[in-house]
Amino acid sequence: MADPEPFDDLPPEERPTPESTTLSPIRPVPTLAEVTRLVRPTTLAAEQVLPVLPALVDLVPDGLRRGSSLGISGPGARSLTMALMARATSVGSWATVVGDPDLGMVAAAEAGVALERLAVVAPPEPTAWGDVVAALVGSIDLVVVAPHHRVGAATVRRLMARARERGSVLIRIGDGPWPERFDLTLAVVDTSWEGHGDGNGRLQLRRVEVLATGRRASFRESRVVMMLPSPDGSPAPLKQSDSG
Repeated sequence: MADPEPFDDLPPEERPTPESTTLSPIRPVPTLAEVTRLVRPTTLAAEQVLPVLPALVDLVPDGLRRGSSLGISGPGARSLTMALMARATSVGSWATVVGDPDLGMVAAAEAGVALERLAVVAPPEPTAWGDVVAALVGSIDLVVVAPHHRVGAATVRRLMARARERGSVLIRIGDGPWPERFDLTLAVVDTSWEGHGDGNGRLQLRRVEVLATGRRASFRESRVVMMLPSPDGSPAPLKQSDSG
């Protein structure tokens, strides 16, 4: 005797039709290129500048211009980078950090980064590094890289050209050599911690001095002293002096 149909006990009007019981076709896993193509329309908005926190306006008066490149170096470079990502991610932009295993999620959140719009990518093999970063540039608004190997000049030119074409902001963290000039360079030139006593106590804030230089003729070199972080984890300005 044949087994009863699984829906025989339902009234005729509630029984599923043959179309509703047909299995859905198996969908293949999308490739990296397909994913970036799907993400691009939502990540690259029409605005030409990504906003920054008020505390950083003296360093980046015009905001983070799409298509530009930034080099951030010195002690506290990672904290400064997270502060730069904070405002943009909080208003809808996406960011990714490639190859920085020391990035702290708690510190990023305290700096104001929207973690739900932050993708962290493990360090790629040196031979694949350029292709991985190129796939992200043009798909993500802010692409932060921390290479632990010497990156070739051809790869750097390709990435910077792609950023200009697609409207991403490319940020490099580190003190090592970089074969091309950045549109904006931020160097932490002095730093000191406050809050501890004579060998005891809890560190509460860090005072840093940041030197900002740009390759555009209209850019005016400046030095900004700020708390990075301040007691609540966010940056806070102290004073500014221009080199004139």
